[in-house]
Amino acid sequence: MNNPPEISTARLRLRALTEADTEAIVKLFADPEMSAHFAVPLTEPDLVREMVGRRLSYDGPAGMGHWAIERDGEVIGLAHLRPSVELPGDVPEIGYYLSRAHGGQGLATEAARALLAHGLVGLGLSSVWALVGESNVASQNLVRRLGFLDVGGGDHYGSGPHRVFVALPSDHGRAHHIELWVPDLARAEESWGWLLGELGWREFQRWPAGVSWKHGATYLVVERSPALSGEKHERTAPGLNHLALHVESRDRVNELASKALEHGWSAMFADKFPYAGGDHHYAAYLENADGFEVELVALPGTDVTRLG
Repeated sequence: MNNPPEISTARLRLRALTEADTEAIVKLFADPEMSAHFAVPLTEPDLVREMVGRRLSYDGPAGMGHWAIERDGEVIGLAHLRPSVELPGDVPEIGYYLSRAHGGQGLATEAARALLAHGLVGLGLSSVWALVGESNVASQNLVRRLGFLDVGGGDHYGSGPHRVFVALPSDHGRAHHIELWVPDLARAEESWGWLLGELGWREFQRWPAGVSWKHGATYLVVERSPALSGEKHERTAPGLNHLALHVESRDRVNELASKALEHGWSAMFADKFPYAGGDHHYAAYLENADGFEVELVALPGTDVTRLG
């Protein structure tokens, strides 16, 4: 079922495509230029209705799908973000079509930028792809303006040569570093160093009062600061309550939750494991000897291996 979230920009509203939009989409594609780069032009109304029907039957990952682009209540375009049918691995692919009557105002760029941000930031996708016909220079220029990189070419969608573009997440707005002041550096290093190492963090810096570990552009510091005003962290007081970290699978959450007990961590909410955070939230909650809490959250879509 096509049910992606609504996305608003300064001038546009992107909302889930519905059956009621069919005739408006037929009207859009009556302009031959709208499908000039398609293998089969969609100027015939029945072909457009079939295309809309296929989009409405979308049954893919949550948060993706097909949108109608509205301006002041009028449907002026169509957009999608969904697993590619052309590229291997079901990679997410972006597409957009805007009425020529509304061209030349930066609206296609505005819609595509919002949809790209929804994918990379809102959904946390590792990449978004765009396939643009070799002859479609305007769309190639648009995706380049959005930061897409040209990574190759090939024949796609039965309509000849295409350029293959990819957009990757930016570090803009991401956490730069997190600093934890601890009462005992060696004890903190035993618990945090082990856990972060298991999650792929690597030691970054070390000095007499502290140590840090880095993962991508973000690093985490534990420090026995000379300015420390107390000897115990209280997670229920104002300030840091806990850190939550992604884990690659439910099996890995189980493994880490078990091994953590040997590295200075104790289980929290053990009677509700692994759903202490809710029926659809697979996680382990741990606390170390200094009262710091960490939540290990399985990435969505992962299952527990069943043996026997």
